[in-house]
Amino acid sequence: MHRRHFLRQSAGLVALGATAPVFLSRAVAADKNDPDQRILVIVQLAGGNDGVNTVIPFADDAYHTARPSLAFKKDAVLKVNDHIGLHPGLAGMKALYDEGALSIIQGVGYPQPNRSHFRSMDIWNTAQPESEITGDGWLGRALDRSAARFGGKVPALALGMENLPLALVASRTNVPSIRSLDDYQLRFSGGDQEMKTSLARKLAEGKADANDLSFIRQTLGTAIDSAARLKEVAASYQPVAPYPQTALAGNLQTVAKLIAGELGTRIFFVSLGGFDTHSRQAGSHAALLAELSGAVAAFFKDLRAHQLADRVLLATYSEFGRRLKENGSLGTDHGAGSQMFVVSGAHKGGVCGAHPSLTDLDDGDLKHHTDFRSVYATLLDRWLGIPSEPVLGGKFAPVEFLKA
Repeated sequence: MHRRHFLRQSAGLVALGATAPVFLSRAVAADKNDPDQRILVIVQLAGGNDGVNTVIPFADDAYHTARPSLAFKKDAVLKVNDHIGLHPGLAGMKALYDEGALSIIQGVGYPQPNRSHFRSMDIWNTAQPESEITGDGWLGRALDRSAARFGGKVPALALGMENLPLALVASRTNVPSIRSLDDYQLRFSGGDQEMKTSLARKLAEGKADANDLSFIRQTLGTAIDSAARLKEVAASYQPVAPYPQTALAGNLQTVAKLIAGELGTRIFFVSLGGFDTHSRQAGSHAALLAELSGAVAAFFKDLRAHQLADRVLLATYSEFGRRLKENGSLGTDHGAGSQMFVVSGAHKGGVCGAHPSLTDLDDGDLKHHTDFRSVYATLLDRWLGIPSEPVLGGKFAPVEFLKA
C-alpha cells in the first residue's frame, strides 16, 4: 500500500470510527425533537430530472399537447389530487405520500437559471448563484458552524462516490467520501494483528517527514480500532425491510446501518445519476424513478422498524428540470423549474405550492416560484437547528413542510 494513499484514506476512517458506537438502545432513546440528534440525508438526482414527468400535471391539456409521445394519460398516473399525479414508477413514494411522510415541493429553482450541468450543479451545491468561484458548499459552511455540537468525529459522510461533492466541502471540517462500507473495511481492516503492527512499523520507519510521522503516531491505532468498530456496526445491524438490489438502495441501507450504530454522523449525501434524458427518455426515466422510489421506501420502512424514522429527513434535488416540450428524439432537453421531495416521519407531508404554469413559460421553461435556498433555509433552521442566514448569505422565507 502506497504511504500517501494510506494517509489520505486512513484520515477518513479515523473520523468515521473515532467515537465508539452505542447501539440500538441509544438510537431509540435519542430525542427526535433535539436538533442535535436529527439526521439529514440528501439524495442528488444528477443529470437534470424531468420534473414534468415526475409530478405529472395530467389534467392540463397543455401537457398532452407539448408531449405527444411522452405524456401519461390520466388513468396511468398515481393521482395525488385532481390535477397532478406521480409517475407510475413512484409507487413506493406514493405510499409514503399517502402515509403523510412525503412532501412534494413544487416550482423550485433560482433566478436567471443556468442550463449547464456543471454550473447549475455548482449553484445548487454552493447556494451562491451570484458567485462563479467558491471554495466551499452550503452543507460544508453549515458544518463549520455547528460540527462541534454533534457527538461524532465525522458529522457528515458522502457514500457511493469517488470524490467529495461540493455541497460538503468545508474549510475546517473533515468529511470523508467512500464508495462503500464493505470496500472500505476490506482495504483498511483486513488481515491479522501481526500484519497491522508490521504496517505501522514500516510506515514509522519509512522516509516520512515530521508531519507525516506525527499523523501516523496519533492516528494509526485509532484507525485500526475504528475499522473493527465499523465491522461491529455492520454485524449488529439487522435490516427489517428487504432492500432492492440497486446501487441507491445499497447506499441507503449503509446509511441506515450507520444511523442505527449511532456513530454520530448527522448529514449523509448519496447520488443517483443518469437523468440527462435527451433521447428515448421513457424507459430510462421510469427505471431511475423506480430505483429512487424503491430505495427510499425500503429505507424508511427499515428506519420505522428501528424507531428511527422521526429523527431522519431525506430530501432530493436535481440541478434543473427539463423543457416542457419533448424533442425530436423522444426525450427532453435542459430546462429550469422543477420539484424537490422531502420524506420524514416528523413533518406535515402533502403538496407545497402550485404546479408551475404550462402556458406562462420562460423561453420554453417552467418558471420557478420557490427559491431552492428557501428549502435549504428550512432544513437548516427548523430541522438541524443551524442558523441559515450566515450559511446562505441572506434571509430566505421558510417553506412550510415541517410540523410546528
